[in-house]
Amino acid sequence: MANDNKLQAIIGHCKEYGFIFQSSEIYDGLSAVYDYGQMGAELKRNIREYWWKSMTQMQDNIVGIDAAIFMHPTVWKASGHVDNFSDPMIDNKDSQKRYRVDHLIEAYAETLEADKGAALIHTMEQLLEANDFAGLKTLIEDNKIKCTVSGTCNWTDIRQFNLMFSTEMGSVADEANTVYLRPETAQGIFVNFLNVQKSGRMKIPFGIAQTGKAFRNEIVARGFIFRMREFEQMEMQFFVRPGTQKEWYEHWKKTRMEWHLKLGIPAERYRFHDHVKLAHYADMACDIEYDFPMGFKEVEGVHSRTDFDLKQHQQYSGKKLTYFDTEINQHYVPYVIETSIGLDRAVMMVLSEAYEEQDLSTAEKQDSRAVLKLPAMLAPIKLAVLPLTKKDGMPELAKDLIEQCKPHFRCFYEEKDSIGKRYRRMDALGTPFCVTIDQQTKEDGTVTIRYRDSMQQERIALNDVKRIVMEKIAMF
Repeated sequence: MANDNKLQAIIGHCKEYGFIFQSSEIYDGLSAVYDYGQMGAELKRNIREYWWKSMTQMQDNIVGIDAAIFMHPTVWKASGHVDNFSDPMIDNKDSQKRYRVDHLIEAYAETLEADKGAALIHTMEQLLEANDFAGLKTLIEDNKIKCTVSGTCNWTDIRQFNLMFSTEMGSVADEANTVYLRPETAQGIFVNFLNVQKSGRMKIPFGIAQTGKAFRNEIVARGFIFRMREFEQMEMQFFVRPGTQKEWYEHWKKTRMEWHLKLGIPAERYRFHDHVKLAHYADMACDIEYDFPMGFKEVEGVHSRTDFDLKQHQQYSGKKLTYFDTEINQHYVPYVIETSIGLDRAVMMVLSEAYEEQDLSTAEKQDSRAVLKLPAMLAPIKLAVLPLTKKDGMPELAKDLIEQCKPHFRCFYEEKDSIGKRYRRMDALGTPFCVTIDQQTKEDGTVTIRYRDSMQQERIALNDVKRIVMEKIAMF
């Protein structure tokens, strides 16, 4: 299946089976905003829980917080977002369509031979690093990069466009009451650094993690849920002694890649991409990229943020944000290593890896299935219990089994349609285990368990179902 076709198939599958819907669809939708349906909400929650447990519960020196979305507006002045959180944009004069410059050039580079495309991207990155907007426009014009709508190369000059949403707090709409919807969750951690450190008696090195919504007024939002205007981040800021940031940066690069690989995704589907142009706060930075249907794209960032954030908040607030290190008898502003993964991008990554269309045809009959080979621990439904018929006490046995299991994991009961059709529906939902209750269950207390990925079936004791499933879905 071609990559673009696969993306369209995933989008269709997500809608048909209750994973993801276009927001406000009955009103023709809201661009780059999506709603998670009943299956998608469970999948998203499971990924969030896997990240949260691995980042806090399985660590000795990382704690979690939940900071508010609204923050004092000076926070965003101190962080640099008011002045620097912008992307270079260019408009086509004929279509009035606006493009992010890097996306426009990257899309064109993908149409070239590999070496020529790579050379073009390299030139673009050098120009971006130098903030050479005139050079970028010349690069676009020299390569005759066209607007996808008008098909012309009639471009405006390149301008910066701030990505923050603003609103007013209070009853009077004036500039003094302007607040922002946070464009990232990290600043909520930085402004609470001392609160957490002192109340938790934390010693450096230690980390603060949180998950939550962030908002960016993306002009060029594309790739389904890959780039949205309202999204969720899972971030951890790890505070370290100055001078040790390189070793901790390498540690978290390795640790985060291990987290990804534990999802069962092959290593060749990932790669590290070191930043050529560093953000104003960073001395080292890289992306963990996954091979999405539209190619390798960032799913997580690992950044060495130096002491920029805490020093900025110290300056703008007038409050000391230093740590006294008893081991070296010294006060200092800690350095920070950040890991930041987009939860929505993680959902898309897991769906992209899991989705398969399989031809199961034999000489006797035509057959196929769409299956989501989700990791068992992330699957929205862990176990489907299916009585073979609606009589002879089979539904009662099935419901008794569900009552035993549902306090521990999500179960699903279905008695409609043939057993084959029910299996296919569960495959499409990503359910890893189906248990069939039949006449033999009443005779010897055994059931048939079917495994989604292999479609193999085996006979096991009814009383062993809960234990077997719990062993298979354990996160750690």
